[in-house]
Amino acid sequence: MLETLIILYSLYTLMKLYISVMQIGYINEEKRKAPVLMSKEDYVSAANYAVANGKLGLLTTLVDYLMFIWWVLFGFSWLSSVIDIQDTVSDAVFFLLGFVTLNFIVTLPFDLYQKFKIDEDFGFNKMTAKMFISDIIKSTLLFIILGGVAFALLAWIISRFDSWWIWGFVTVFTIVLLANVLMPTFMALFNKFTPIQEGKLKDEISKLLEQVGLKNDGIFIMDASKRDGRLNAFFGGLGRSKRVVLFDTLVEKLNNKELIAVLGHELGHFTHGDIWKNIGLTGLLLFIAFYLFGHLPDTLFLNMGVSSNAGIKIAMLMLLLPLLNFIFTPFISAVSRRNEYAADAFGSQIGGKENLIAALMKLVTENKAFPKSHPLVIFFYYTHPPVLERLKELGFDVSKTSAQEVTIEEPSLPNDGIFAFMDKNDH
Repeated sequence: MLETLIILYSLYTLMKLYISVMQIGYINEEKRKAPVLMSKEDYVSAANYAVANGKLGLLTTLVDYLMFIWWVLFGFSWLSSVIDIQDTVSDAVFFLLGFVTLNFIVTLPFDLYQKFKIDEDFGFNKMTAKMFISDIIKSTLLFIILGGVAFALLAWIISRFDSWWIWGFVTVFTIVLLANVLMPTFMALFNKFTPIQEGKLKDEISKLLEQVGLKNDGIFIMDASKRDGRLNAFFGGLGRSKRVVLFDTLVEKLNNKELIAVLGHELGHFTHGDIWKNIGLTGLLLFIAFYLFGHLPDTLFLNMGVSSNAGIKIAMLMLLLPLLNFIFTPFISAVSRRNEYAADAFGSQIGGKENLIAALMKLVTENKAFPKSHPLVIFFYYTHPPVLERLKELGFDVSKTSAQEVTIEEPSLPNDGIFAFMDKNDH
């Protein structure tokens, strides 16, 4: 069984490496062609940023693979011998905290290089070393407290129930729901939220929320610029009460009409029930994961030189979840891409096509999002349609380079939607 898992993880790693290599080659080739949506300088800069991230991704994928091999062949047995506590729950908690800590230490240099080399070189990073250390301390303490409680609860469930995977799924899924609700609270530990000033923008956002049947739970501007120069916004809360959070970078770069169009897109997801659809897909993936990992044979753990205790079982779930997620990613991404078109249609109806187009183009330029990607990357990773396709559906002539030159055509769009305005690959 251990050999089978190693083979599967090796194939998964090779596939990720192949996709990354194809993406790097594709972008290097495309950046030599005529630019789209950007000036030549911005186009090449966005391509170079994507390539730099891609090369770092290749290295981190290799390191992740080596860490996987080390854990299943040597690491778990070593850590089990170091942490030997009689109490089952305490043993599992300290084992898992050790597991997470070692992985964090290994990946920390890559995070530092991403933040203080790549993002710094391309003008995104605004964070100082002092702020970075402060964030690590805060996030570590938060993880020890909340993660420790979650680990203890899961370990107790595993030690008490034969069908622990069912109750484990219910527990983790509940934690996911709570995390979505409490996200603005956690972010307040790292950022300052300032209520938006009275004025036209606040009135327009409040009116927009009322228009789709939502209750205004506050409109805030977050000081994201002290850490990063990219543009973003999000809604907090799962019910009808919504907290609107705008990055100060977004407010600075987009005018009121463009902001309303962006928020209209987000509200399209609520109107179409996409948030619940997304949560449902997450729940399905978690259920499958807990079922599979809850039925791993004891021989697997014997082959790794460990007993099948709670800590080992949870660590294996954490270690193998990316592999399972990769298998389901194309399906989830395809559903999400289809839904995004409808959210764009809703946003264009609320805020105007020309304003949504202008906002998309500004986000592409400001976030240095290279507008083209290899088909394999789109197939596996893009939860949003490529920005060129979104603009085409909105009636924009993509051979133009500014929203002011747009020729509007009537788009034909699907009827669903989902979470964020821009794909993580567009940032």
